[in-house]
Amino acid sequence: MVTRHRLGCESLVVLGIGGSALGSIALQTALSPPFHNAMPTAKRRGPKLFVMDNVDPVQFGGLLDRLGPALRKTKFNVISKSGETAETAAQFLIVREMLRKKLGSKAPSRQIIVTTDARSGTLREIVEKDGYDALEVPDGVGGRFSVLSAVGLFPAGMCGVDLTRLLGGATEMSERAAARSVRKNPAAMLALLLHAFYVRGKRLHVMMSYSYQLKDVTDWYRQLWAESLGKQVDTEGRPVVVGPTPIKALGVTDQHSQVQLYREGPNDKVFIFLEVERFGSDVKIPRGAGVPEALAYLQGASLAELLNAEKLATEYALAESGRPSLTIRFPRINAATVGQFIMLWEAATTIMGGLLNINPYDQPAVQTGKDMTYALMGRGGFQKRSAKVERFAKRRGKFVV
Repeated sequence: MVTRHRLGCESLVVLGIGGSALGSIALQTALSPPFHNAMPTAKRRGPKLFVMDNVDPVQFGGLLDRLGPALRKTKFNVISKSGETAETAAQFLIVREMLRKKLGSKAPSRQIIVTTDARSGTLREIVEKDGYDALEVPDGVGGRFSVLSAVGLFPAGMCGVDLTRLLGGATEMSERAAARSVRKNPAAMLALLLHAFYVRGKRLHVMMSYSYQLKDVTDWYRQLWAESLGKQVDTEGRPVVVGPTPIKALGVTDQHSQVQLYREGPNDKVFIFLEVERFGSDVKIPRGAGVPEALAYLQGASLAELLNAEKLATEYALAESGRPSLTIRFPRINAATVGQFIMLWEAATTIMGGLLNINPYDQPAVQTGKDMTYALMGRGGFQKRSAKVERFAKRRGKFVV
């Protein structure tokens, strides 16, 4: 599928939201060269990638305008297990009609690839009726766990990510995460440590990446941890209120925006640092005449050295204030280590769910917002709910600026 659709493709647009998008964004940022989309075609390993994980009209309209004359060389990957996710469905309808109007009635079947349920659902019906190329969302795999399925692998493969090494790294970690000994099982160790901090009041879990390449895996982690572990009933149906709150941060940027709070504010957080031993490239700080004495210490060092020194200094500062932290260290950022990281957290999430005695694979609280959106947009069968939302809107407080 990747080989066929990469030929002549200059831009790939992913239409999806949440778990259908965050994994692709994380893989792209981690494993494609920086500023991938700005690189000349001859130097890129694949098409430009645009992941449309929102329905903001200015953003989406701007993308459609940008594609312009390149529309004929653009492929669209529509990702939704049911095909009824309102945001993705709206994007799909817009794109399909645009392709029909500008490139002819057969263009959608040439340029749209659908990733959806293998046997049922609205999108599967459209695939069968209109003849789109289709990939499968595996049974029983929620969106936040789907990055290593066709959901994340197709966009990654289109953009030149080494899927064999990615899945090889994930397989290696999966085997380690199956070990019965906690000392030999990094996922169990991670879950046990974070659970121990959780029950001691450290209920905010801050993942702070000291690598720009890893900044979007913190977004992926945030959904995985939040949607899997925030629950109000346990596995026996008894009422509980559990769930650590995941927070993302980027070093060194957020040393200057958040560390004041983290050191002197409430001691209710545990910090998870992401560190890289050897970056794919480095930039030397030059030596030269006329450098002020106050800056002379930087001469001859490199940005990688400075970045990792900043990380260690922040770790020390937090420890000095009695704030706990742990570090996940990447020897290098490549497809294998990113695959390991993804599987580490998917396994740790499952184990953490067991420790909290909740089901980490469902997300019942998400449905109310979806149903009320259907109601407000006039979907049949939701009229009574629409009245409830409208009454709520009338009586809510308003503050006008």
